[in-house]
Amino acid sequence: MDEKTDGRDPLAWLRLDEMLRCEPYAPAWLAEPELAVALCHRDGRIREAALQQAVGCSELLPLVVVRCADWVEQVRKRARELLRASLDVETGVALAPLILLFGRRGRGAFAIELVGGVLRPASREQLAPLFVHPDRAVRRFVHRLAVEEGLLSPGELARAAARDADAVVQNLCAEAALAAVAKGGESEEYERVLGPLLGARNPRARATGVTALRAAGRAELAEGFLADRSGVVRACARYVVRQGGGDPLALYRARCLAAEPAPGAVIGLAECGGRGDAEVLWGLVGHPAAAVRARALGGLRLLDVVDVRRMLPLLDDPAPGVVREATLALLPSAGLVPDGWLMDRLGGGWPRAWPRHVRVGAFRLLDARGGIVRLRAAVTVLDDPDERLRAWGARVVQRWHLEEGMTPGDPEVGELLGRARHLFSEYVLSRRLWEAGLPG
Repeated sequence: MDEKTDGRDPLAWLRLDEMLRCEPYAPAWLAEPELAVALCHRDGRIREAALQQAVGCSELLPLVVVRCADWVEQVRKRARELLRASLDVETGVALAPLILLFGRRGRGAFAIELVGGVLRPASREQLAPLFVHPDRAVRRFVHRLAVEEGLLSPGELARAAARDADAVVQNLCAEAALAAVAKGGESEEYERVLGPLLGARNPRARATGVTALRAAGRAELAEGFLADRSGVVRACARYVVRQGGGDPLALYRARCLAAEPAPGAVIGLAECGGRGDAEVLWGLVGHPAAAVRARALGGLRLLDVVDVRRMLPLLDDPAPGVVREATLALLPSAGLVPDGWLMDRLGGGWPRAWPRHVRVGAFRLLDARGGIVRLRAAVTVLDDPDERLRAWGARVVQRWHLEEGMTPGDPEVGELLGRARHLFSEYVLSRRLWEAGLPG
C-alpha cells in the first residue's frame, strides 16, 4: 500500500471505503496489495466491498477462503459465491490445505464440501501433491476421497498404508485394499497387497496384513510374525496360527529354548503362557543379549512373578532397557528393596558415579517408598551431574509433606529441608518445618 491507504492513517480507511463503494461495473480502483489489506479490515462493509473488487484475482483466493468463514453473514455469502465461481481442480488442490485448516473452525464446513465436490472428478496425478502433504488432515481427506472414488488400486492403497505415518490413513487404506481384493478374490491381487503390508514399518499395517493371511490362504506365514517387535502384530499372528490349527504357546516355548531366542518370542511366551513358564524366563535374564534380558524381565512382570532377591542385581545392568524393566517389576515391591543399597547408587564419588540409568532406577524405587526415604533421595540427587535428574529431585522436594505414620519433630527432616532451602521462599520453608513439627 502507498501512503494514501496506510493502515496507520485513520482517514486512509475512509478514503478506501469510498473507493470500494463504487458501482459494480466501474473499474477497479485498488491494486491487489490494497485489496488484500481491505479483505482483512475490521469493518465488514469494507471486507464485503473488497470481495466485489477481488473477482478474477487468483492471488487473493486464499483470503477469499478465510472470508468464507467470516462472522458477518453478508461477507460470508459474497465470499462463498466468489469461491464457488473461482474454484477448479487446479486451484482446489492448491487451496485444499488452507480450506481444511479453516474447516476446523465454525462456519468452515461449506468450503470443505465445496472443495470435496470440485476434487472428486480429479485424476490420481492431479491429486498426487496432496497424498504426500505434511499435514495429516490433508492426507486423510485426499485418501478418503481416493477410496470413495476408486482412484487407487489395491496395491497402491497397501503401499500408502505402509508408507504413511498417520494411523487413520493406515487403517483407511489397509482396510480398503483388503476389501477390494476380497471382493475380487484373485490370489495375484492378494500378493500385491500383502507384500507392502507385511513389510511395513508401522505396526498397524503389519497387523492388518497378518490378519489377512488367513483369508488369503497363507496362514502358515503368520508363524513368522509370532516374534514381531509389536504386541498387536504378535496378537494377530497368534490368532491366525490358532485358526490354522497351530499352537502358538508351543512354538514360543521352543523358540525360547533355542540358542538365540528372538526378543519378541520371549515376551510372546509371557503374553500367552502361564506362571509355569516363568522358569524359562528366569533362565533368560542372564542372556548375553540385552534385548532378551529386558524382554524376559518384562515377561516376568507380566506374569506377576517377581523375586526381589533375584532381580536386585539387574538394577546394575549395563543396558538401560534391562534396568528400566527391572525397576518397573520391582516398583510394587519397592518397600522390600534395601534403601541403603539404593542410596549407594545415588551418592558420592563424582565423577566416578554409577551410570545415569542406574541412578534413575534407584531414584524411582526410593521415590516409591515415600516418607523420609523419598525426601532423603530427592535431596541427594540435587547434586547429581544430570540436569533432568536434578530437576526431578527438586520437584519431589518441593512437593514433599509429612506423611501419615511419620513422627513429627524428626531432626533429619529439618536437616534435609535446610539443604534444599534454595528451592523455597522463607515463608514456604517455615511452613514446611512447622508442618513437620520443627521450629521455623
